[in-house]
Amino acid sequence: MASTSETGNAINVANLQKLISFCIGFGASYIPSKVSITLPALNTLYSEATESLEVINNLLPAYTNAINARFEVFSPLSKIITRVVNAANASDISTQTQKDVKSIAKKLQGKRSSSASPTTPDNPNTPENESTLTISSSQMSFDQRIESMDRLIQLLSAQPAYIPNETDLKLTALTTLLASMRSTNTVVINAYFPVSNARINRDKIIYAANKGIADIAQDVKSYVKSVFGGTSPQYKQISGLKFKKRKL
Repeated sequence: MASTSETGNAINVANLQKLISFCIGFGASYIPSKVSITLPALNTLYSEATESLEVINNLLPAYTNAINARFEVFSPLSKIITRVVNAANASDISTQTQKDVKSIAKKLQGKRSSSASPTTPDNPNTPENESTLTISSSQMSFDQRIESMDRLIQLLSAQPAYIPNETDLKLTALTTLLASMRSTNTVVINAYFPVSNARINRDKIIYAANKGIADIAQDVKSYVKSVFGGTSPQYKQISGLKFKKRKL
C-alpha cells in the first residue's frame, strides 16, 4: 500500500512540477494543440495548486490553536462534574433532584463526549480531508456538552440547598466555566470555515474532472506518447510520475 506521503496533494503538485520540467526539456517537439496542456496552461495550474496548499498551511495554525484552547477548557470537565454530583449528593437537595443532576452529568460525561480530544486538523499534504472524519460528531459532542452544562447550572441555581464551600464547585465558578466552554467552541467554529473553504478550492484545482492535475497529467502523457512513442526514452521519463485521482 502506498504511503500517505506518496499519494497526497503535495506529491501531485510536486509531480506536476516535474512533468512541466520534462515538457520544457522536450523543446520544440512539445507543441500540443490542446490548450490545457500547453506549457503556459500547465504553469498556471501549478501556480494555482501551489497557492491553494499555501493558503491552507497559513490558515491551519489559527484553527489548530483554537482546537487546543478548547481542549484545555473541556478536558477537566469530567472530573469537575463528578465532584458536582458528589456535592449535590452531600447537600440537602431532594433525592429526585440529585437523580436529575446525575442524569445530566451522565450526558456531560458520556463515553463519546468525554473523549474531548482535539478534532483532527486536515493535512494539506494528503488527499483525504481528515477533519471531516471527526468534525461533525466532534462538534455535535461539544455543542451537546455546552447545552448539558447550561441545564445543569440552571437546575442547581434553582436549589437553595446547593451551597458548596469549594470555590470551583460554586455556581459562579461553573457559570464562568460555561462561558469559557462557549467562547472557545465559537472560536473553533469560526476558524473552521475559512479552512474548509480553502480545502474546497484546493480540491477543485487538484481533483476537478478533466481540469484537475491528474486528468491534465494523463493528457500530457498521452500527447508525449503520441509524439515520441510508447517505448521512447521521452515517454519513459514521465510515464512513471504518479498522480492521485479523487472524486469530488
